[in-house]
Amino acid sequence: AADRAVPAVDDAWPGPWARRVVLLVPDSLESMAGLLGAPAAGYRGIAAVTTGEVGSPGAAPADRIVVNPEAYGALSSYGQRIVLTHETTHVATRAATSAATPAWLSEGFADWVAYRGTERTAGEIAPELQRAVRRGETPARLPSDEDFAFGGDAERLARSYEGGWLACELIARDWGERRLTAFYRAVGAHPGREGAVEKAAHDVLSTTPENLTARWRDFVRQRLA
Repeated sequence: AADRAVPAVDDAWPGPWARRVVLLVPDSLESMAGLLGAPAAGYRGIAAVTTGEVGSPGAAPADRIVVNPEAYGALSSYGQRIVLTHETTHVATRAATSAATPAWLSEGFADWVAYRGTERTAGEIAPELQRAVRRGETPARLPSDEDFAFGGDAERLARSYEGGWLACELIARDWGERRLTAFYRAVGAHPGREGAVEKAAHDVLSTTPENLTARWRDFVRQRLA
């Protein structure tokens, strides 16, 4: 599955990266948590994570994917492929990801790469967000970093990933895939979080965060209504 993920990521993320990943597959959720130095409850239901965290200092690559054997083993082969492609994207983009990169962009981009070229509908990829939209609860803003916290509200977490994916889908559709990757790099190259999205939106997309958010809300409604 990892051998299939690497070329899929390489096709979507131009530029140098290791083009290899190391997977650690412990025998239980508890062993996974021990490898990560965190409580097991925080990773229950999470199929895999990369060792490098968004916003961590330095440029060391996130070259290890740690698999939760319980959650990963419950997935279909399609689901396993999506998970490993998502995590491999984090490996590939680690050098371009910094404290300036919001979670909606890093997680949304990883999902965009994972689902790129699949035949699944938006509703199949984003079922929780679709349910919210059909209740008349289209989100007013892009997901915050706090919305991606593990161990909290599972539905909010799902909607956050789905919203980030649709933001990257929108950029790829309206500006092109190469502009999406250039936007990702520009955000991560900014010296800090403040102003990072604003500057990259202006320099790469010739727009503003406010306009991008408004277009994203319209896109969410269009794809999921």
